[in-house]
Amino acid sequence: MSQKKIIIPGGSGFLGRCLSKWFYKRGYLVVIFSRNHHSFEYAKTVIWDGKSLGSWIKELEDASALVNLTGRWVNCRYNKKNRDDIMNSRVLSTRILGEAITKCQNPPPVWLNSSTATIYLHRYDTPNDEYNHIIAPHKDAKDLFSVDVAQSWEREFESINLQHIRKNILRTSFIFGSEPGGVYETMRKLVLLRLGGKMGNGEQYVSWLHTDDFCNIIQWLIENNKSQGIYNLCTPNPLPNKEIMGTIRKILNVSYGFSPTNWMLELGAFILRTETELIVKSRYVYPKRLLEEGYQFLFPDFEQAIRNIEKNLSIS
Repeated sequence: MSQKKIIIPGGSGFLGRCLSKWFYKRGYLVVIFSRNHHSFEYAKTVIWDGKSLGSWIKELEDASALVNLTGRWVNCRYNKKNRDDIMNSRVLSTRILGEAITKCQNPPPVWLNSSTATIYLHRYDTPNDEYNHIIAPHKDAKDLFSVDVAQSWEREFESINLQHIRKNILRTSFIFGSEPGGVYETMRKLVLLRLGGKMGNGEQYVSWLHTDDFCNIIQWLIENNKSQGIYNLCTPNPLPNKEIMGTIRKILNVSYGFSPTNWMLELGAFILRTETELIVKSRYVYPKRLLEEGYQFLFPDFEQAIRNIEKNLSIS
């Protein structure tokens, strides 16, 4: 029996490295598509530009799954160049993968494509699930561009008609893990610098997921032959920002955290060349389909998840 192969475009980033290591440990041949060459002991790197066909197409032949994580990092100022890069890296990579699959004799039977839970309305009242939700920007979140990117990304994916291939959209929340480059690394630094109080009013919801659950869900969706369509990738336990930060302070034994107001966040975002949307938007999201279909979360509790991450950090 031949070795299973998984293709991960955009696999050199935070989530891609987590996912690559997960599948490598489970005996898969992992192939990463990247714009730059990387030397990973757990994956083969194949160069592509994310927008045009090339010799990388042959890697799709006989693959067990395609998981597209391609997308320029959004932690930046949304000037025109960055907006164009963010949009094009997602839409064009999805488009060219669809074209490449049509040229395969034995294409992967399942294609999972990234999206984002940011697509949902900034809200505090009712969580957005896959059936009952509102997709719209909100002036308080300043998320018009991000919602537009998410909708364009998903429209491109849904427009690709591929017979006999299961297609899943992954509306992913904040992912917490010990791998360098993730959101927890930034939050941890803020807490240790005594800057980890509530952000703004602290009431905005944070939908979150441990990296082990992210990887396990991807494997679960690949192996579940009935999975198709949109899935919210988050735990069923979103928390307000003030509780998130308070839990991290507790675990790191930091008694105090400065709490910046909204105007301070705006100034800080400008200095750090990022956007306040990443902090102030209330991402109130619920994984109804995963629960309905029987997925069992490895880390449903936030404190449990962070303690596990800290344990892994101490080991490494």
